Amino acid sequence: MLDTKLLKGEEIAIYKLRSLYGKYGYLPYKMSKFEEYDLYVKNKDFLISDSVITFNDTHGKLLALKPDVTLSIIKNGVDEKGVKQKVYYNENVYRISGSTREFKEIMQTGLECIGDLDNSDVFEVLHLALMSLNTISSDFILDISHLGILSAVLDSVSNNSDFRAEIMALIKQKNAHEIADICTKYEIGNEKCELLKELVFLYGEPMTIINILKSKCISKDYEVAVSELEEICKLLAGTEFSDKIRLDFSIVNDMNYYNGIVFNGFLNGIFECILFGGRYDKLLKRMGRKSGAIGFALYLDLLEGIEKEQKGYDVDVLLLYSDATDAQRVSQSVQELVNQGKSVSAQKAIPEKLRYKELIDISGGGAND
Repeated sequence: MLDTKLLKGEEIAIYKLRSLYGKYGYLPYKMSKFEEYDLYVKNKDFLISDSVITFNDTHGKLLALKPDVTLSIIKNGVDEKGVKQKVYYNENVYRISGSTREFKEIMQTGLECIGDLDNSDVFEVLHLALMSLNTISSDFILDISHLGILSAVLDSVSNNSDFRAEIMALIKQKNAHEIADICTKYEIGNEKCELLKELVFLYGEPMTIINILKSKCISKDYEVAVSELEEICKLLAGTEFSDKIRLDFSIVNDMNYYNGIVFNGFLNGIFECILFGGRYDKLLKRMGRKSGAIGFALYLDLLEGIEKEQKGYDVDVLLLYSDATDAQRVSQSVQELVNQGKSVSAQKAIPEKLRYKELIDISGGGAND
């Protein structure tokens, strides 16, 4: 059995998540580090960042270090009635890190369910998202929205494409003041503006929010979307994570790609979204596919910060020795500490930036904490 004490936080997460996804019939998906750049430039709005590292291969073809896995899975899949492609991946992607704002090789894990989908598939993916977060930390929240509801409300407010483009960014920011200003700019009436602001600030326990949504009579499309969301929320209420779910209609993904349920996952201690997912049937359609699709990705590079913050040190023990210390004594001391379940760094001097919990000095035969 693998000793997870020897692994970093993100490596432990991948090990546990791989086991979780396999239990639900998701098969591993592997891909090359490289993909044709054309695939990403055609769908750059779908990517977290449109910054891509490119290079020419030996035949002059422009390739990219993959910034995303989902696009490759869609590209290499086929549509088959009644069948769903269920895959998970553990891949390194190359993009601008949310924590450093520099290009970084990022460990990413996630899953995709593509094919003839129904609400049971949507529920399963959301449940797996909840279980994934819980695998890393029990202190988490999953925020869920439905773009069909937001789209129906926007349709009832205005069909002006410029208005929609400007308002979407403000909805994401929950910026009520500027939403009101944009409504004034486009001569949107006060009643419709208030409806829009009310939706943006709806946040809380699912069934409470659902009841508020059901009290609004906006359109047939709106009622269908609310009904779908209600069914999913009732299914989720029967899970062990019912108290970890909130509805939040400020979750805004690109409506050229996404439709239906979208969701973001957060861990206490990390101020960025660590899990990002949703239904993206429109992306498949743009890529010539007829299937439905839903999935999510976990950005495990963000665990580095929380792991260091929580642990407070890099190794359990700094073992100091000198040139005169017998090599066998050094190796035995290291092994004894490892056998006690401790991490240890054997050094002849104290490294400037190494954080340690305990200092053991065997250079002169003594030991102190």
